[in-house]
Amino acid sequence: MNLARLASEAAERGHPVRVGLIGAGKFGSMFLSQVPTIAGLEVTAIADLDPDRAKSACAAVGWDEARIANTAYIDDGAALAARDDVDVMIEATGNPRAGIIHARAAIAGGKHVVMVNVEADVLAGPTLAAEARAAGVVYSMAYGDQPALVSDMVDWARATGFHVTAAGKGTKYLPAYHAVTPDDVWSHYGLTVQEAAAAGMNPQMFNSFLDGTKSAIEMVAIANACGLDVPDNGLSFPPCGVDDLAHVLRPRAVGGQLDRRGMVETVSSLERDGRPVFRDLRWGVYVVLEAPNDYAAACFKQYGLPTDSTGRFASMYKPFHLIGLELSISVLSAALRHEPTGQAREMRGTVASVAKRALKAGEVLDGEGGYTVWGKALPLSRAGAALPIGLAHGVRVTRDIPAGAVLMLDDADLSDNDAADLYRAAIAG
Repeated sequence: MNLARLASEAAERGHPVRVGLIGAGKFGSMFLSQVPTIAGLEVTAIADLDPDRAKSACAAVGWDEARIANTAYIDDGAALAARDDVDVMIEATGNPRAGIIHARAAIAGGKHVVMVNVEADVLAGPTLAAEARAAGVVYSMAYGDQPALVSDMVDWARATGFHVTAAGKGTKYLPAYHAVTPDDVWSHYGLTVQEAAAAGMNPQMFNSFLDGTKSAIEMVAIANACGLDVPDNGLSFPPCGVDDLAHVLRPRAVGGQLDRRGMVETVSSLERDGRPVFRDLRWGVYVVLEAPNDYAAACFKQYGLPTDSTGRFASMYKPFHLIGLELSISVLSAALRHEPTGQAREMRGTVASVAKRALKAGEVLDGEGGYTVWGKALPLSRAGAALPIGLAHGVRVTRDIPAGAVLMLDDADLSDNDAADLYRAAIAG
C-alpha cells in the first residue's frame, strides 16, 4: 500500500500527520501504543472525560516523558476537533450521540474523520460521509476493527472480478445469550466478577459482544458500506469453522444457509449444544466468493482454496483482527492518500432494539449491552420505524413493551434528540 513510505516522506518534509484522539479506552490505547514506532505520525491532542486517565494510558503503553509532555490533554471532544494542530480526528468514544457531534465538528473544521465509533456509523454514517465529501475531507471506518477489514476483503474480491456471496466475521454465540445482562456476563467468559474488575473490564461493554448486539452493529455497518443485504429475519449465527465457510454461507437454492447471494452474516464458534466448532473463526473475518466462470472455478481447486462441493464457491479469511494496533492504516490512508478504509454509502439496514424482558412505561432504557434491550440486525425495508439501539440509551419508554418485542421510534421519548432527527432523515433517504 506504500503507506509506510508516504508517512516516512511526510516526516522527512517536516509535516507529519497530526492526530487528535477522542476516547482513550482500550481501542484508543492500543493505537497509542503503536504511535512511537510509526514515522510520520504524531498524536498532538487527546480528549477524554478524564484527561488524567488519558495521560496515564499513554504512560501505560510505553510513551516516554517527552512525548507525554508534548501532547495536549483535554476533556472536550468538540474542542479537539477545532484545534489547528489536528489533521485527522479519531472518534473512539463508543457513544453514538457524541460520535455524531464530534464527527460533524471535525468535518466543519476541515479535519478527516476516522470513526471507530461503529454505533454512530450505523445511525448516520452515510450522512456523515456525504458531509465529509462535500467539505473535501475523508470520513472513514477504522482499520483493525471488523467492518473495515471486511470492507477491504470485499473490495479486493470485487476488484479481482469475483462475485461476493457473503461477508462477515466470527463470534461466540448461543441463542440464550440474547437475554444475558451485565450481572451474569462474566460466567460466559470464564471470569469471576473480581477478576474482571481487577482487569478494568466493563461488564456492559463485554455483554454487548455476547448478547449479539455488537455483531448486529458491525454487520449492518458492513452492509451499509459494501452494498450487501442484511438477512431478512436478522443474523442466524450459524455454527461454522473456516473449512466450511463456502459450504454454509452460500444460498439455500444451492445447499447453503443464506437467503440469497450478497449477504452479511456472523458465524458462531459454538455448536448449538455448546460444543466448540472445529477450527472456528471467533476472532476473524471472512468473505465467500463465487467464481464468475468455469476457468476461475478450476483455479480455486488448483491453488488450494477451500471450496464447497460444487467448486464454484470459495472462501478467504483472516483468523484474527488487531483492532487499535492496526488503526494507523486508516489515519495514514485518509491523510496521505485521501482514501477511506471503508465508508458507509447507503442505509441498507439498522439495528433494532428488542426488549430483553417486559418493560413498563416510564422505564429508562440502558442501551447496548445493558439490562433492557439487545440489538437485532434487520434490513431497513423490514425494520421500518424500529428504534435503533444507538438511540435506546437514557430515554424513557412511552408504553408497556412485552419481552421479545421490537421497540419502535414512537415507543421512546426522543424529544430534543438531534441524533434521532438525523437518523429519521437518513432512513427517509
